[in-house]
Amino acid sequence: MLKYLKDYRWADMRQMLENNRATQRESTLRMDGKLCVVTGCTSGVGWEIARSLASFGASIVMVNRNKEKSELACNQLREDFGAKCSYLLANFSNLGQVRDAADSLVKAYDRIDLLVNNVGMHSTTLTRTSDGLETVFCVNHLASFTLTWKLLDTMRQSTPSRIIQVNSQGHRFGGLNPSDLNWRTRHYTGLRGYGAAKTAQLLTMWEFADLLKGSGVTINAVHPGAVRTHIGSNNGPLYRWFNDNIVSRTLKDPVIAGQAVHYLATAPELETISGKYFNLTHVETPAPHALDRQVGRMIWEESLRLAGLL
Repeated sequence: MLKYLKDYRWADMRQMLENNRATQRESTLRMDGKLCVVTGCTSGVGWEIARSLASFGASIVMVNRNKEKSELACNQLREDFGAKCSYLLANFSNLGQVRDAADSLVKAYDRIDLLVNNVGMHSTTLTRTSDGLETVFCVNHLASFTLTWKLLDTMRQSTPSRIIQVNSQGHRFGGLNPSDLNWRTRHYTGLRGYGAAKTAQLLTMWEFADLLKGSGVTINAVHPGAVRTHIGSNNGPLYRWFNDNIVSRTLKDPVIAGQAVHYLATAPELETISGKYFNLTHVETPAPHALDRQVGRMIWEESLRLAGLL
């Protein structure tokens, strides 16, 4: 991240620091009759998002990779809030499964009021999917890109509807190289790999926002706060020990992320706001490298190709 500091404007850095201390906005609006699709929501931020939306009357459709955890989560939402809840299964490192889940959603539901792309991972080592894609890039970016693309027509028919990309301040670490998305020629680190994927998600969000302009569908990104999650639990014992015993003690309860997403999903003042990056509930300017529209158009085209959407 330090190498990118020279590109920041002081006003943007001050805004980021102020947002970290700001009182968060809230919404009390009910969501009865609203259908919300949430990915990766059996724990952490995703679980708190699903709980928050369900507590305001929304019907939840989960897209997760684990059947047992999905059943337990749905049962909990039914018990706690009387919520309607169902789930589809997809491993987000397998884009074929993501495409199939999207097709199932389109077939099963004639309207989707809210799509929350939350699923994410962090890896300290370079791994590749069965399709040869760098795994973090696939899970954190290409999977959400694929699901969003394939649900666009349904969401256009459901207006007003909203799409929320759960992003991260981790995008500020950079690492995105359009000519080496699979890290074939560069040394891989977990922070740079994570930053690359989250940067790609932001760059393509601006493209989605342009595509959806005037349609009644909005798309925004949110940093869910510095909160405790299970992200990175796939890494080695030293990483897990450090995260559980050192890092997690400085982090907040992920319930704030659920509250923030409910605000972004329902606030009347945001009904026509699209193509913005929020730090919880406050608009913030992302890193300069995530605002390069020329690079964004390159990533857009490459994402369509890699996801098999052309």
